[in-house]
Amino acid sequence: MSFSIVIISLLILILLISYFKVDAFISFLLVSIGAGIALGIPLERLPEAVNQGVGSVMGSLTLIIVLGAMLGKLVAESGAAGKIAGVMVDLFGVNHIQWGLMITGFIVGIPLFYGIGFVLLVPLIFSVVNQYKLPAVYTGLPMLAALSVTHGFLPPHPSPVALVALFNADLGMTLLLGMCLAIPAIIIAGPVFSRTLKNIKSGPVTLFKQKEDSGQYGTPGKANSLISATLPVFLLIISAIIPYIFTGLSVKASSVLALVGAPSVVMLISLTVATYTLGLKQGRNMKEIMGIYVDATKDIAMILLIIAGSGIFKQVMEESGVSEQLAGIFKQLPIHPLALGWLITAIIRLCIGSATVAALTAAGVIMPLVVQTGVNPNLMVLSLGAGSIFFSHVNDSGFWLFKEYFNLSLKDTFKSWSVMETIVSVVGLTGVLILSHFI
Repeated sequence: MSFSIVIISLLILILLISYFKVDAFISFLLVSIGAGIALGIPLERLPEAVNQGVGSVMGSLTLIIVLGAMLGKLVAESGAAGKIAGVMVDLFGVNHIQWGLMITGFIVGIPLFYGIGFVLLVPLIFSVVNQYKLPAVYTGLPMLAALSVTHGFLPPHPSPVALVALFNADLGMTLLLGMCLAIPAIIIAGPVFSRTLKNIKSGPVTLFKQKEDSGQYGTPGKANSLISATLPVFLLIISAIIPYIFTGLSVKASSVLALVGAPSVVMLISLTVATYTLGLKQGRNMKEIMGIYVDATKDIAMILLIIAGSGIFKQVMEESGVSEQLAGIFKQLPIHPLALGWLITAIIRLCIGSATVAALTAAGVIMPLVVQTGVNPNLMVLSLGAGSIFFSHVNDSGFWLFKEYFNLSLKDTFKSWSVMETIVSVVGLTGVLILSHFI
């Protein structure tokens, strides 16, 4: 019964958004409340679930998205993104720019959380698209495929790290095996699959489009452009490796490092630096720079609401206990433990949207089988990681980030983003099963 309610709720959500043209945030709110009532959540707890849903997803994303949008807008309007895009085209050529973007996404995606990587790298995609008149989805999807793979497969991302601890796996071996799986997954889901998407027409991609240069302001150089745009990456890497280099840090030094290395603080520091290097230094006054930032926040206001709506739906699914019920059902299936772990995670992912929650929920169900069957724990981590990014759809914030930033229809978002995530997931599972014969 619970499974039927989830399916019906998702169908209603899709119909409200696509057929009746109801705003996505309002649709999420209506469907989430209706699903909560149908699933038996006490009425007095529903308002709290709604608030918790918004807080759980927006608490970690709002500052990052807002500050990232401001930085991205300035990087674009200052001409820095165009300079970086030019360097990438010089290195890889226009015909192979997808490979350059894919490699960039993979390198940047290893140390960055997905949300940070997305808002940091999307301006580069748009700059290439606008400057060289290329199809947006075809050009950008390989980079985002790389980000998805690092998010689902590779430490130090939260889900893989937590799974390594739960299954008592080896962090280094999991990272090494994850790299082996990541390379074919990115290539197939990125440059290979995106060849079929050349005809997808996105709406006007203007969020990070550089305005025509009137000659009033200076243009940053290549080094300035690259450093200012990628400063968050270097700050996060430095803050992550310092504790391993200087093992005897005092409590005070560790506290300062924890503050400075927090993603939101990193984005604030980077924005402050860019305000000077890409703004004031190029002849813009502070009022003009702040105007760019205001425009950036206006552009992403609806994106934030939609992500908040997906958080509400996720919270209702968790409160009702549906994910655990479904996991219990599929636990009885007579299939290989690695495939079963992937399947349970994928089902939970379909229902609640959150990759991290799906993987960690499935881990609790599949853990006894790991002990009983002696399956390699490193491979189980990767199997659950692959299942956690299966078929991203309307209850996943990443789905809406991609749809709204690229200004796509719901149908084309399914055809591109959702299928890409599915390819990554299935290729990951295939690789895990192949490796299980040798490890």
